[in-house]
Amino acid sequence: MCAGEENWVDNRTIYVGHREPPLGTEAYIPQRYPDNRIVSSKYTFWNFVPKNLFEQFRRIANFYFLIIFLVQLIIDTPTSPVTSGLPLFFVITVTAIKQGYEDWLRHKADNAMNQCPVHFIQHGKLVRKQSRKLRVGDIVMVKEDETFPCDLIFLASSRGDGTCFVTTASLDGESSHKTYCAVQDTKAFHNEQDIDALHATIECEQPQPDLYKFVGRINVYHDSNEPIVRPLGSENLLLRGATLKNTERIFGVAIYTGMETKMALNYQSKSQKRSAVEKSMNVFLIVYLCILISKAIINTVMKYIWQSDPAHDEPWYNEKTESERKRNLILRAFTDFLAFMVLFNYIIPVSMYVTVEMQKFLGSYFLTWDEEMFDEDTGEGPLVNTSDLNEELGQVEYVFTDKTGTLTENNMEFVECCIEGHVYIPHVICNGQILHDCTGIDMIDSSPGGSGKEREELFFRALCLCHTVQVKEDDNVDGVKKAQLSGRSCVYISSSPDEVALVEGVQRLGYTYLRLKDKFMEILNPKNDIERFELLEILSFDSVRRRMSVIVQSMSGDIFLFCKGADSSVFPRVTEGKIDQIRSRVERNAVEGLRTLCVAYKKFTHKEYDGVHRLLQNAKLALHDREKKLAEAYEQIEKNLILLGATAVEDQLQEKAADTIEALQKAGIKVWVLTGDKMETAAATCYACKLFRRNTQLLELTTKKIEEQSLHDVLFDLSKTVLKHSGSLTRDNFSGLSADMQDYGLIIDGAALSLIMKPREDGNSGNYRELFLEICRNCSAVLCCRMAPLQKAQIVKLIKLSKEHPITLAIGDGANDVSMILEAHVGIGITGKEGRQAARNSDYAIPKFKHLKKMLLVHGHFYYVRISELVQYFFYKNVCFIFPQFLYQFFCGFSQQPLYDTAYLTLYNISFTSLPILLYSLMEQHVSIDMLKREPSLYRDIAKNALLRWRVFIYWTFLGLFDAVVFFFGAYFLFDNTTVASNGQMFGNWTFGTLVFTVLVFTVTLKLALDTHYWTWINHFVIWGSLLFYIIFSLLWGGIIWPFLNYQRMYYVFMQMLSSGPAWLGIILLITVSLLPDVLKKVLCRQLWPTATERTQQIMSRRCRDHISEFTPLASLKNPRYKSSDCSSSPARRSNSHSKKMFTYWRGNDYSILPSIFGYSNNRGYSNNRCNSSARYCYSGSGLETSV
Repeated sequence: MCAGEENWVDNRTIYVGHREPPLGTEAYIPQRYPDNRIVSSKYTFWNFVPKNLFEQFRRIANFYFLIIFLVQLIIDTPTSPVTSGLPLFFVITVTAIKQGYEDWLRHKADNAMNQCPVHFIQHGKLVRKQSRKLRVGDIVMVKEDETFPCDLIFLASSRGDGTCFVTTASLDGESSHKTYCAVQDTKAFHNEQDIDALHATIECEQPQPDLYKFVGRINVYHDSNEPIVRPLGSENLLLRGATLKNTERIFGVAIYTGMETKMALNYQSKSQKRSAVEKSMNVFLIVYLCILISKAIINTVMKYIWQSDPAHDEPWYNEKTESERKRNLILRAFTDFLAFMVLFNYIIPVSMYVTVEMQKFLGSYFLTWDEEMFDEDTGEGPLVNTSDLNEELGQVEYVFTDKTGTLTENNMEFVECCIEGHVYIPHVICNGQILHDCTGIDMIDSSPGGSGKEREELFFRALCLCHTVQVKEDDNVDGVKKAQLSGRSCVYISSSPDEVALVEGVQRLGYTYLRLKDKFMEILNPKNDIERFELLEILSFDSVRRRMSVIVQSMSGDIFLFCKGADSSVFPRVTEGKIDQIRSRVERNAVEGLRTLCVAYKKFTHKEYDGVHRLLQNAKLALHDREKKLAEAYEQIEKNLILLGATAVEDQLQEKAADTIEALQKAGIKVWVLTGDKMETAAATCYACKLFRRNTQLLELTTKKIEEQSLHDVLFDLSKTVLKHSGSLTRDNFSGLSADMQDYGLIIDGAALSLIMKPREDGNSGNYRELFLEICRNCSAVLCCRMAPLQKAQIVKLIKLSKEHPITLAIGDGANDVSMILEAHVGIGITGKEGRQAARNSDYAIPKFKHLKKMLLVHGHFYYVRISELVQYFFYKNVCFIFPQFLYQFFCGFSQQPLYDTAYLTLYNISFTSLPILLYSLMEQHVSIDMLKREPSLYRDIAKNALLRWRVFIYWTFLGLFDAVVFFFGAYFLFDNTTVASNGQMFGNWTFGTLVFTVLVFTVTLKLALDTHYWTWINHFVIWGSLLFYIIFSLLWGGIIWPFLNYQRMYYVFMQMLSSGPAWLGIILLITVSLLPDVLKKVLCRQLWPTATERTQQIMSRRCRDHISEFTPLASLKNPRYKSSDCSSSPARRSNSHSKKMFTYWRGNDYSILPSIFGYSNNRGYSNNRCNSSARYCYSGSGLETSV
């Protein structure tokens, strides 16, 4: 039975080893569970074709062409079904092959996982079988460095204390070692026979995807006694996909298998993200569909107007049959309408979708191949998990970033601790020497005495005991710190780098944590005496409580609770201690950007502890609401504490984090920091990374402020403050170009955000969100502190759904950042020290935060410019292609006579014009890479989907209409009533159509050549090669009698056209006239209304032109190694900054400066004011219907 079918059952009972319980205990009800097969593939061999076709025809363009193809098959249409069927078949086939290959890889991965060998116990012996054959209840043995084949309850370990170490990097991204505990009554079993003799049942909850939650209990049966009941929690559950480390072997019983494992339940597909460019494409497609329908309706109406004259409707040479005369008028009109739809359907560019997919897929490799984004420390480069959002990287308006591990290194270093108001540091620097053996220096006054000394020792013991650190006495442990303990090499292992830093720091102050063995923790004190504490209870850390506690018993019998946590969660529970002194020190350290934790303790009598133990056991054994009951128990236990002190740990800022944020702000991108840290620590980091500048006025929207005033008053006060200067903080000028400009920074905490997101009590749905958003819009930077993971996603969603609908980007490195990464338009994971869950759930992954600068300002800029030109060009060239066909109907009596040959109709978008635009969209660089990095403000030129706005779209459409009119009427008037053939014959209609098509192909290809700024041999080969291919194809198509054709209307047509001098002259003249308006428009716009990109290009071109000697060979300018001495350094004539720019400009191989040597510049910019144009296709048609 599948998990979904038994959701009505609250829990399941599992019989360990498939052994029935003793008679009289409970009824034995065998249950059916799925096997252990994992299926991540989408298709099977049998359903691939129907399922894939169904998915592809859900796309509106594919479905439209399918309908057109079927219409061509059913009714008598002017064009062959091949003209629609072949391009559609090509698109469907390419997409199916791509998706089939991806699914084959998933099948391959599934088979490798399902067929791997697993050891399980059968009749007291170890047996090997394939993973897919495992069943719930089987007892499995897993060896070191093997992954767990299914979700197991941990029964026994080769370690004496019944623990094992596990890494869950493939599940939650945490790469550090975690400790799991075996069931208390089975941990002593060390061989197969003992385990096989186990008589037990497990009751647990039904499968659910939360990796950190598990509730169950085990009943262990003995000979005659009642079963022993033990609670089971997440610390006993070994998850599929996790890896066993530093433990020789373990035994476990399978409880969830196959698609019911937590790993499989987390396979949920991410929501489909669509880029702004794709949305624009779909809107433009609908516009062109409306144009198509309009054309068909106009032609249908005009046909019946034309045929209203009997001489036109039924000429003497073409009389109708009786059945044709009796045919229903409406049916005839509808058939004619469909025929015109078929004739003009090529205005919808079906091949655009496959070209866009290929451009995105191939273009993503340029990101992964970028050597500058490769990190030598980790040996990793950028990863592209989805190529569908490449161009969205060039449209980002908001960046939401995590702090720890993203802006900072997540490399914790113990700085100091404060005990009873006295400050201790782990070592002293004296004359440049670090004195490691110093046991601590009192920075305030003389050493504490009496009770102060006792508190000091308790504080150090608390740091040694209150943690989940494990010690591995081995040199060969990867990726973790090593510490010298009493002359031997030991490794501290923990899921939190903070804990390792604290344990290592207190070691340098004289107290060394040695190990946990048989529930006893051992520490080495400064006198080299080993102290042993029995570990009674662990009150685990969670993100809600923000603290953890341990209850230990010393050798003298005293029972202590040691608590360690964030100041906001510890101070309210403290009743004694020097609270004010410690609080001030904590606040001071937080302002300096240090991570602080407070330490407190409490002493129990044995009677009090018995009550605490019962309270915890009752909560742990609960199958329902266990977490809630445990939280309530923890709340009762962790109160009336005595404050001991606080610690400070430093997390260094990442390399070039400040430069990156400054560049993003200059690019017009707003940067928000979302972190779980306290406000002072996060604010200090924001100042260090230049998110807040020296003149930034900080506005607080925190719980403290709301306690003093109501939320309503605070919001309105902030709104008045920022709206006074609302005109000064637009997208263009908040960008940080002026350091003296007054701006605002907002700080908000998680509690205040919850109040803002909560609807008003009066039921008014218009809550405070709009007011909050208005304040945020007028702030140059926002810091959100004390944020839970879900709140991070809420913030991103709030901005994403605001009325401007800005494009958002979220970047983080930990599992707590996944929610906001999935919520944002673009999610970027950092492959950092907190594991890989963020990187796996993201759209892109980069090694360091500094690489975000180049990813957005260079790659994102190029991606957007290239694909925008691709989309506009496709629509343009199809307008050029079909509008002459529309005009031709006015000269052929609306008879649906095609202007072009079937071969030309079919191959136009597939062969003749496809490769040049694909290569352009992969390699174009309208400005150099160095210039984009030096001038982040150029990013603003393409903001808000600037190149796909309606104004630009209409310009391209009208350019296509103009060129089509030139093609058609130019050819018509040039050759009307004129003898153009050498033998005195006139051109026929197919020669006329071929002439128009030739001008069309050359014009649209040369238009792309004019738009190209970055020339390589590949561009030359593809552009000129496409034109050459068209000529060769036409010569062969019309020069050979093909045996498979029933008729060959193009025979000798192309050769006859080329034999005419006037035809050559007409082709050259029409191409020139078609391209001229676009060239003139570009020159005028560039001179009168230049964009920032164009101004920068002109300045750089002038500087380089001034330093090119008239004797410099042009060939040498193309050499990337060439640079004149003037360009590299000439302080007498220009500033150093100019010299530096010139040097990088030449090394950037920006060949687009070459045309400026001859008096004009072909560097076109792309921005809001730029009117792109590309004359691509020219059509001309004439009214001649003379047969060839």
